[in-house]
Amino acid sequence: MTSQPHTSRRTVLTGAAALAAAGFVAQPLPALAKPGRRQTRLTVLGTTDLHGNVFNWDYFKNVEYDDSKHNDIGLAKAATLIKAHRAQHPDNLMLTLDAGDTIQGTPLAYYYARIDPITGGSIHPMANAMNLVGYDAAALGNHEFNYGLDTLRTFESQLDFPLLGANAVDAATGRPVFPPYIIKRYKMRGGPDLKVGVLGLTNPGIAIWDRANVEGRLEFPGLVEQAKKFVPELRRRGCDVVVVSAHSGTDGSSSYGDALPYVENASTLLAEQVPGIDAILVGHAHKDLVATATNEKTERDVLLVEPLYWGMRVAVMDLDLELDRGRWKVVGSAGQLLDSSTVSGDAAVLAAVRKQHDTVVTYVNSPIGTSTTALSASRAVVEDVPIIDFVQYVQADAVKAGLTGADAALPVLSIAAPFNRSASFPAGQVSVRDVAGLYIYDNTLLGVKVTGAQVKDYLEYSVRYFKHVSGTGPFTMADLTNAGTPSIPDYNFDSVAGLDAPLTYDIDVAQPAGSRIVGLAYDGVPVAAGQEFAMAVNNYRQSGGGGFPHVSTAPVVYNRQNEIRQLIIDWVTEHGVIDPAQFASVDWRLVSGGQPITVG
Repeated sequence: MTSQPHTSRRTVLTGAAALAAAGFVAQPLPALAKPGRRQTRLTVLGTTDLHGNVFNWDYFKNVEYDDSKHNDIGLAKAATLIKAHRAQHPDNLMLTLDAGDTIQGTPLAYYYARIDPITGGSIHPMANAMNLVGYDAAALGNHEFNYGLDTLRTFESQLDFPLLGANAVDAATGRPVFPPYIIKRYKMRGGPDLKVGVLGLTNPGIAIWDRANVEGRLEFPGLVEQAKKFVPELRRRGCDVVVVSAHSGTDGSSSYGDALPYVENASTLLAEQVPGIDAILVGHAHKDLVATATNEKTERDVLLVEPLYWGMRVAVMDLDLELDRGRWKVVGSAGQLLDSSTVSGDAAVLAAVRKQHDTVVTYVNSPIGTSTTALSASRAVVEDVPIIDFVQYVQADAVKAGLTGADAALPVLSIAAPFNRSASFPAGQVSVRDVAGLYIYDNTLLGVKVTGAQVKDYLEYSVRYFKHVSGTGPFTMADLTNAGTPSIPDYNFDSVAGLDAPLTYDIDVAQPAGSRIVGLAYDGVPVAAGQEFAMAVNNYRQSGGGGFPHVSTAPVVYNRQNEIRQLIIDWVTEHGVIDPAQFASVDWRLVSGGQPITVG
């Protein structure tokens, strides 16, 4: 059964509401009446989902991010906010945490995982930067596992603080293979020491999303399940305060449905179901959030704060404590968000990573081939365009070359989505940045065996993306795309193409979702329900991402853990010339009642 959000008395603010509540500046609790022996304040500062961003820099566009919409990014700016807040509140006890997803997401992170890997002696730029910030601990994110355990362990060894993962356990013993928690002791003037426990929890979805890197070695039980073990342990060890850093959103949903018995976005469930937690630094969902949830047993409110992603925000969680019968007790809390677009990057952090940043800027702008004509993804959501055909071609060609035995005779198909409508190749020289802008995710390539009926099901699911309209237009792209509430994103609209022969079909948007694929044929012959194909897919799809049918359970016939973006870069480097005549054809079109529609 798919997990559903758990309900109780709680207040959750997200998006604009959270920002309005936070005001983008620290608005601390009222001054303590009796600071010192009887009262004190612990401030938890937090970041999450940094995804390899140190500089306020878009490597794909080769420009700085614009702060006009409060979307400046990077740990350097977050570091300025963190250091300033510490300086502005010298009497507060300070704790600085991160909630995971650190070493994947930018060319900067990719370069030091694959091009000049840290396993070969380089220092990861995120380690360089985070050590200067002075974190006390960080939770593991699911993307920490993307490059394998050797890279993760090397990154861990380069940090001045621990990576926590109470629910990343040894497959044989069930024991955590990373520290589950830390206990930080603060010396208090005229009173007993304050002991703060920090529990780190990561996402159970790692078992699916990075199966190739962890299967048989690590398991990932649920956040609530592990917290029920370790929060009492922290309390038994004398912790006056327990803070959780959780790489898990708050809404109780799971993108993988019932494929795992554990909830993906479980932070609210943690607060509600595990007594003894005072505050949770939330990650994974990429949201602005200031919230409270009420514990079902103690009826105490638990503070939850999520500081968006990429260093755009810094979380501030103020916990007021009072000495009660010889023990410190939380008596009040408040959460705020700080906005990175209001400050410049920290000079020390920028200087520490400048050389690595410049190296990567040079790398992504270096030419690796030429295109015979300009190619654009701007209309890829309404037309079968050559630049998406190119992705299909490279993927399918790699899978075909890797098939063995009887599978080598299978006709090969490929799926691809328009990840970035602004992607383009110029006529002439093509750089790494051009290719990286086309394929912006660090997905790896797999091949799965599917039937004709399953291909049709897959396509029917994909074209839910289009709104139900009648007539032949003209329509705008917005008239037709991103259907649903919430709307289906571009990256969940997959087309399917053939390698050695075309896979052709019409998408009839005048028909209801589920009955839109018309005339599905391979090499001009209608596809039979039992006909078998090898289909190139990315690891996100194969692991259940997007909820597409069949591919997560289909037999895997190819998996070499090759990153698709790098396969495309390598193809251009090897062949030198991108010529649409080699791979482009119009194999699908939008129709209404069988007639082609016009899209402006």
